[in-house]
Amino acid sequence: MNDAAERCNLVPTSTHWGNYLVEVEGEHIVAVHAAVVDEETSAIGQVLLDAQDANCRVPQPMVRKGYLEKQWRSDGTRRGREPFVAVSWDKALDLAAVAIDHVRTQHGNESIYGGSYGWASAGRFHHAQSQLHRFLNCAGGYTSLANSYSTAALEVIMPYVVGMDGYTLVFQSPQMTDIAKHAKLLVCFGGIAMKNTQVMFSGVGAHTANDQLIGLKNKDIEFINVSPVKDDMADELNAAWWPCRPNSDVAIMLGMAHTLVTEDLHDKQFLKTYCHGFENFLPYLLGEEDGVPKDAAWAEGLSEISADDIRAIARSLVEVRSVIAISWSLQRAEHGEQSYWMATLLASLTGQIGLPGRGVAYGFGSVHNIGFAGRYLPNYKMGSLPQGSNLVERFIPAARIADMLLNPGERYEYNGETLVYPDIRLVYWAGGNPFHHHQDINRLRRAWAEPSTIIVNEPFWNATARHADIVFPCTTSVERNDIGGSSYDCYLTPMPQVVKPFAESRSDYDILSSLAERLSCGEAFTEGRDENAWIKKIYEDTRNNARSAGVTLPEFDTFWRAGAFSVENQVPALRFVIEKFRDDPDKFPLTTPSGKIELYSETVDSFGYDDCRGHPRWYDKEEWLGSDRAATYPLHLISNQPKL
Repeated sequence: MNDAAERCNLVPTSTHWGNYLVEVEGEHIVAVHAAVVDEETSAIGQVLLDAQDANCRVPQPMVRKGYLEKQWRSDGTRRGREPFVAVSWDKALDLAAVAIDHVRTQHGNESIYGGSYGWASAGRFHHAQSQLHRFLNCAGGYTSLANSYSTAALEVIMPYVVGMDGYTLVFQSPQMTDIAKHAKLLVCFGGIAMKNTQVMFSGVGAHTANDQLIGLKNKDIEFINVSPVKDDMADELNAAWWPCRPNSDVAIMLGMAHTLVTEDLHDKQFLKTYCHGFENFLPYLLGEEDGVPKDAAWAEGLSEISADDIRAIARSLVEVRSVIAISWSLQRAEHGEQSYWMATLLASLTGQIGLPGRGVAYGFGSVHNIGFAGRYLPNYKMGSLPQGSNLVERFIPAARIADMLLNPGERYEYNGETLVYPDIRLVYWAGGNPFHHHQDINRLRRAWAEPSTIIVNEPFWNATARHADIVFPCTTSVERNDIGGSSYDCYLTPMPQVVKPFAESRSDYDILSSLAERLSCGEAFTEGRDENAWIKKIYEDTRNNARSAGVTLPEFDTFWRAGAFSVENQVPALRFVIEKFRDDPDKFPLTTPSGKIELYSETVDSFGYDDCRGHPRWYDKEEWLGSDRAATYPLHLISNQPKL
């Protein structure tokens, strides 16, 4: 913090929706101001004014009445219905420790589920999932999760297609700074929803998305919004709106691909040099395989977008320098992986993949820094709380929690493997809210009744806390010290404690340290460090890593006083994997079996899945406006993110 900020009682902090200066009078937050560096600050930051609202905070440890009486022998169907009883910290911690020890002793650590999915705090130390996973690993391990609700289909399919993990891929999408120089057309499946660019996991130092998009418009770059929702593209961009039938994007892309191939507009040399398996896909596209050409007229019947428009925009993709953009929303649907694979194939037909500011973008309008961070990101590893090793190998995909709880012992298919759901007896959740994320809340509530014990660390009375057995009231980010920063943003931000913890709240670290002591792993969990010692260690780890990469960070005390700062002027411009591959595919092959973009994957085909074969396809949906059921149920609800 600078001297002026100190005199005005302004305290810097970092959140998933931006950096702010929090104004304090006495023991209360009285105002939330934009950070100096952020000219497009998000209004979401004003929620910090209500961080200590007694109407929604959990004031002290709470235990469900039936659980207090019978512990793990109580009736789980009473969760969400029975009242809670306030107890002392010692009582709640003892109950939780005994339950954890009972499960790991009687059923094994794989019967503990610690997925704890959610964003929680933007801080490096008080990151709830890291805290909980470290604790559970110290206690013998737990069943974990893989992937996420946001990008699971992308995360699983794209390593087979381009040989990159999902997060490397999305952050190496064409950047707006390059698009401004090198492109004239953006065809955006799912649009570029500006409301989503308010947020960035682990924080965003400065919001620049709006200015950058307006800059593209001022350069006469054309936008097409292929989405059922017009608001998925800002009005200021004057985008052409294609109000397609929901979930029909793959059909549209196939119709565009058919146009390019049958009109001999596709880049044959690119396909030969950089791609594998186009010849396996071609019979399907042309209808030689099933008697149904996937032409623009066929796509019109599924999407309600005119065949003439589909053909015209397909031609434009190769007539001008173009980008095909696809939002995360498309993969959060049945057969969602097909959208990403097909977008990659369509962009391959144009031959523009790997050229600066062109090709295909995975996730514009999903979080801020995809496409808007530019080529400057930290070239060093950020320090973090070590999580240790998990002795339990069992895991589930994130969105299968209800399946797991309802069907212990059942076999299921995942990514080419046959796995078995574990028998979960105890769930420990910290820093997230599955009743917000999950796709069928009523089914999740039924499943949530199955475990013997559910423990939740939570500041607020959200749905997960209300369906728990033991609720530990934890602090929010303004009630503790931390550091803000990530590998996806150049800003580092000190996060001094702004106000005292609400009522009897304790940090996740303090809660889990007390539990670890009761389970005889306290020293392993804390390593003898308190909050401040861990924060300093994490910062020094970051500083040492930065020094090795040629980046200078200030000493901790200077950093803590100075406020948020950026290392952008110290880091080199990124050279993307796909660009190096485009320059020299022999020297820089992709990590796919062929070393190329796999438009057809022998590996995926070998899995034998009826709904995901060796190349992208159109699959009919169980429920959508193109199904027979739509004659009876003609409305399709799109429950996208709110603005605030």
